[in-house]
Amino acid sequence: MGTGREYSSYQRKIINRYYDNIDTIVVTRLGEIVTDMALAVGDEKKLARLWKKAEQALERGKVESAEFAGVIERQDVEALARLVTSVSKR
Repeated sequence: MGTGREYSSYQRKIINRYYDNIDTIVVTRLGEIVTDMALAVGDEKKLARLWKKAEQALERGKVESAEFAGVIERQDVEALARLVTSVSKR
């Protein structure tokens, strides 16, 4: 039986860089979600899906989710945009 997947050194470097930069990837994804939310004003179904995606993105990353918890709970797009901007400047 195999003990798992064997990766080449090149593949391992790519995987390691991904996990080293996961916080930047999550912040970028959140920025894209905020933009989509601004465009989806009035479409409650789409906004609900986007809030769910924002929650999932935060779960994946190493971003301090305590800052975002209140914003997600209140579903405040402007506050989320401010937080994403402040976190991306760090």
